[in-house]
Amino acid sequence: MSIQGITKSRLFWPLVALFLLVMVNFWFNPDFFSIRIVKGGLYGSVIDIINRAAPVMLIAMGMTLVIATRGIDISVGATVAISGAIAAALIGGSLEIKDGVQTYVSQTPMALAILAALGVGLLCGLWNGFLVAGIGMQPIIATLILMVAGRGIAQLITGGQIVTIYYEPFFFFGNGFFLGIPFAIYLVVAVAAVLLLLVHKTALGLFIQAVGLNPTAARFSGISARALIFWVYGFCGVTAAVAGVIIASNVKSADGNNAGLMMELDAILAVALGGTSLDGGRFSLMGTLIGALILQTLSYAIYSLGVPPEINLVVKAIVVFIVCLIQSEALRSMLFQRRPSI
Repeated sequence: MSIQGITKSRLFWPLVALFLLVMVNFWFNPDFFSIRIVKGGLYGSVIDIINRAAPVMLIAMGMTLVIATRGIDISVGATVAISGAIAAALIGGSLEIKDGVQTYVSQTPMALAILAALGVGLLCGLWNGFLVAGIGMQPIIATLILMVAGRGIAQLITGGQIVTIYYEPFFFFGNGFFLGIPFAIYLVVAVAAVLLLLVHKTALGLFIQAVGLNPTAARFSGISARALIFWVYGFCGVTAAVAGVIIASNVKSADGNNAGLMMELDAILAVALGGTSLDGGRFSLMGTLIGALILQTLSYAIYSLGVPPEINLVVKAIVVFIVCLIQSEALRSMLFQRRPSI
């Protein structure tokens, strides 16, 4: 394969950016790739980066489908807060003494609490889908409504306080290990596998691209564009809810004011870094996952290098800008002397 063919791939430049960031981390931290086993779990910088990127990966996968339909969802952070608040409020945990041993029990069966949190996330997404596909509201305005109101809803659920969770089995989702690997990673792999199977082995991927490129033409081709957009937003709400459960489990509490704060921007950045066009149409789920890893690896590098907190966001913005600039079709045409595709 020629150099032009390799660089034309949407995954090439995201992988190059991720590789360079990994090498920077390795240069300043020779133990970056070292992995150790502690109490049956794998620990190390690489494992930590993937584990901490899991919530953004989940949200970004849902965001990818939304953006592919020429939409946007800036309410996913609020959905994270609402779902985490629902799970915390239902589970909570009260202290009981059984046979002389103190133990915490869930106020509501954990499975029911998690299903309720996911169900609320689905409702949030379907609400956005109804406003966009049903009423015809602009996506950024439709999701802005829930972005603002969602924070208030989450704080109403928590009573404006940080709700602490004491039920230990719930902690497994955000802190547990299965076969030595953090359980949150399994959730990401499961969602990604199902989604990749649907978009590559069924007509769903083509339908999403068709709606994103030309909704009118897609409708005349027999595709129910409104129904597709409606359920795509619903799926995005579910992925945000799963991320909310993981975050609440990880920090063992729910904070309606700060949970998921600014995560919508990280998700959009991950999608953009992965090569998906914000104009809709063609998309790359694998690129989105790589984009989320780029963001988390960059954050790890910033903190490990001791960059002052007051400028770390500026450094992050500069690096993201450079990566996006490198992915520019016009720049690549200039560098490799080929005409940009139209």
